Amino acid sequence: MPREIGRKLIAQNKRARHDFFIEDTYEAGLVLTGTEVKSLRAGKANLTDGYATVDGGEAWLINVYIPEYSQGTWTNHAARRTRKLLLHRKEIGKIQQVLKERGLTLVPLALYFKDGKAKIEIGVARGKKDYDKRQTLMEKQANREMARAMSSSVRRRGGR
Repeated sequence: MPREIGRKLIAQNKRARHDFFIEDTYEAGLVLTGTEVKSLRAGKANLTDGYATVDGGEAWLINVYIPEYSQGTWTNHAARRTRKLLLHRKEIGKIQQVLKERGLTLVPLALYFKDGKAKIEIGVARGKKDYDKRQTLMEKQANREMARAMSSSVRRRGGR
């Protein structure tokens, strides 16, 4: 059987980009059981309520939902168990220093397979206030209208 090549997205946390300013991102491996990997290969996971912490020099992923494998037996995993993140010691130290600042947290952004291995993208994030969210929405809407106006003017000119 040939090895998988490339990146296959499993789950994405769109709400994180809406609720937080992402200041820095890291790619981490995950310590998973066999039934968790099978459940992820089926394309099932939810990152919405998840977060990560650094405790005792190790990074942990908390409250990420990976459902039980449907054909699993008594060896099945708990759906919301705490999972260890695999990061370099220097990265963990850097994250720990940044998290000491007030108002910063670690949120999962995307869960995917990269060359056959489960990876998670985590981001150091600062929470948005309501007025920040409204400002971001207005900017997106303005960009959408601008793109729409540009595409309609191109169509009127005959696609040149």
